[in-house]
Amino acid sequence: MSRFLKPIRSGWACLPLVLSLCAAATAEPLKVCVSEDSPPQSSVRKGKATGLDVRLAQAIATAAGRELQIVPFETEFEKESTLAHEINALLSSGQCDLVSGFPLLKADLGPASRPSARVPDHPGAKRKRDRPYIPLGELVASAPYQANTLSVVQNVKQAPVNTLMDLKDRKTGAVTGTLAGTLISIYRQGVLRPNMVTLSQRENAWTALESGRVDSLLMPTSAYDAYKLQHTDTQWVLASFQRPIGLNLGFVTLATAPRQLLDVTNQVIAQTIQDGRMLMWAKQEGLSWSAPRAPDVSTGPTLASLTMD
Repeated sequence: MSRFLKPIRSGWACLPLVLSLCAAATAEPLKVCVSEDSPPQSSVRKGKATGLDVRLAQAIATAAGRELQIVPFETEFEKESTLAHEINALLSSGQCDLVSGFPLLKADLGPASRPSARVPDHPGAKRKRDRPYIPLGELVASAPYQANTLSVVQNVKQAPVNTLMDLKDRKTGAVTGTLAGTLISIYRQGVLRPNMVTLSQRENAWTALESGRVDSLLMPTSAYDAYKLQHTDTQWVLASFQRPIGLNLGFVTLATAPRQLLDVTNQVIAQTIQDGRMLMWAKQEGLSWSAPRAPDVSTGPTLASLTMD
């Protein structure tokens, strides 16, 4: 009798694995919305998706046992909507399950501040005026996977910059109306202001650097990374100095999404930071990655945090 039961028992023992493989094969693709033109964070050109966010999205999809479907979007700042509203509309309309690269601000999470919004540009979207208003849900965030920072850009032959005081005798440029410009203006009661060069929003900061109008630039690290992707032989490099601005990036989804989705996302973020894959992927994509800083979700940059040594 046991001779006949043995293969049957073996078959039943394999059943959970078979069912698991079948479930993975029939699971819906994990749809992740990423910014279409924010290299090296994320970029989709001629159907090819690249960037740190895409690498991370693939790892999450793999861990969840689902295929990955990247959905690129392009947002514009308008009076009638904000980034948070448009992201919410993408999720609430079912265009995606997760959205990457979301600034983790308390004010933008939780219940929406308005009842409805239109989705931003994405594949298959109707003309803006023809898009319906989508009822908005409640946004919840993953753990952060990256901190936003400001950096000093300088010539490779210039002396190191480890603190802002190292810029005291330099003509340092910053765009007006930005955190970088504010930081230079107020640092240590304006000690850097005499040599500061204020650039307008329309000016090309790289032209000012090339022409010698400024000796160095203070700007978002992401802006330098994007420039270097297009100018691989550039003489301009990032100095050692980096200033976190008190704002992390993470994924967002709806509060009504399955809890397992955020659990898997958070596990992948923690594992890839711990085992070094996050840093490795960032380097491979040309992104100057900085680890998330506490708190995970903030109220935004503060003057105290920006100006401290």
